[in-house]
Amino acid sequence: MRSRTCRPWLTWLILAPAGLLGEGPPAAPEPVLRLVTQHEHPLITVRHPDAAGIKYGFEGGRVVKIGSSYHLFTSEMAADPIWVKMKFGYWRSGDGLRWTRVATIFESSGEFEGRDPRAALWSPLPVFDDAANRWNLFYVAYRSAPGTGGQFMLNHKGEIWRSVSEKPGRDGIGGPYKDVGVMMHPGPDSDPWEGLQGTDSFFPYRVGQRWYALYGSARTETVPISYWLVGMASAPALGGPWKRRSSLNPSKIEKTFIENPIVELLPQGGYLCVYDNNVADAIGYAFSADGIHWNPGKSLVIQPKPKTWAKDVRTPLGLVAEGGGEYSIYYTGFEQEPDWPALLAAKPGKSSCAIGLVKVRLQ
Repeated sequence: MRSRTCRPWLTWLILAPAGLLGEGPPAAPEPVLRLVTQHEHPLITVRHPDAAGIKYGFEGGRVVKIGSSYHLFTSEMAADPIWVKMKFGYWRSGDGLRWTRVATIFESSGEFEGRDPRAALWSPLPVFDDAANRWNLFYVAYRSAPGTGGQFMLNHKGEIWRSVSEKPGRDGIGGPYKDVGVMMHPGPDSDPWEGLQGTDSFFPYRVGQRWYALYGSARTETVPISYWLVGMASAPALGGPWKRRSSLNPSKIEKTFIENPIVELLPQGGYLCVYDNNVADAIGYAFSADGIHWNPGKSLVIQPKPKTWAKDVRTPLGLVAEGGGEYSIYYTGFEQEPDWPALLAAKPGKSSCAIGLVKVRLQ
């Protein structure tokens, strides 16, 4: 494993003060993920016949399996300004390898003067609500503007939106979806470690009769950014009201960088999350015995050399159970070395993200 060349705004990462890290019970025995097979080429790229008009590729989202079919919701970096003009694409596959784009779920405005709270839309994550028998789609909406005074303003003041499928049942995953409101936003209830980034990710999962979520934020008021972390929130129902669990925050999964965690309940008990970490050829994963207190994370190399297509592995799109302790992990990654100056300045560049696949085993 080699360390990722740190993204420019993370070059001088500092450790979070000890007092910021959530307290919890002693670490429990935990499972380990092992790489089984690596698909040597990406499955979906900007060259895919259904990707016409998606200029910079794909980043974040989730894959779920219903019966024998696979369903992908992903952030599509459609046009300039990069990371601002976005679409949510819904893709479907019968075998997990050959994908067809079915629909655009939502599209951002791309406004770049900081006025529109839905200028950039990111991280569409479908979650099924058994109580209501409906799919919910959680995602982040940002204001966006050019950076000023050393602040990272490209996407800021993130709010977590909830949308509900108008079609009941698990077959209603394709929507159409209707927005029902904001579930979490920056404001007086924000924890001290949260910053200008607002709430930048949100994944809810059920523990017993209650719902919990890992949500993210970062202090993007200054560059370089000192950390990018996640915390815990909870609610009596998937639709809320959601409250931060400040005594647990920020989570001790990572000390400096964690983004977009997705949580799965394991058949043998306990919970496992996969997430974007700061290692160029790996993803992060962490275990929780109770779904509330999380153990420190580990790295899983998914692009062992020389068989590698991703020059910078980005975001895992969840754990898809395939039976027998084996899982599919779809993930995004840059096909070329990232052109960070262009990306951070929201200017045209040569970098594009694709979606790949590995198989892993839980031991």
